[in-house]
Amino acid sequence: MSIEHLSHQLIEFYDKISSWEHSVVKESGLSPAQMHTIEVIGHQQNLRMKELAERLGVTTGTLTVGVDKLEKLQLVARKPHETDRRSYLVVLTDQGKAMFEEHHRFHRSFTHEICHSLSGEEIETFSSLLGRVLQGM
Repeated sequence: MSIEHLSHQLIEFYDKISSWEHSVVKESGLSPAQMHTIEVIGHQQNLRMKELAERLGVTTGTLTVGVDKLEKLQLVARKPHETDRRSYLVVLTDQGKAMFEEHHRFHRSFTHEICHSLSGEEIETFSSLLGRVLQGM
């Protein structure tokens, strides 16, 4: 197998995941960036604004605008950090937690769809290889 062939496969894989994600997010009424913010907060919980911006790969200014919008939608809230008076944590509200859980169910379902034709051993191998690739990125 050539790198060129793998490149085409990766692009096709990305396109299919992106298309699926956009169709699922569209139903929520949020943008993909807003849903991704909720997703990161839901998995990490209690992140400082700076930490969340780093995880999302955006500036703190961009994140502030995004969090403001999510706050208006009552999906997230800022709360003062317990030990650092200068920092705020971004947390999911009950409504935000419900949206995160619903979206996370879609992700699990999609993962089952992707893996339905793979054996348990192949899933383990795929996961291991994907983990190594992600560590190198």
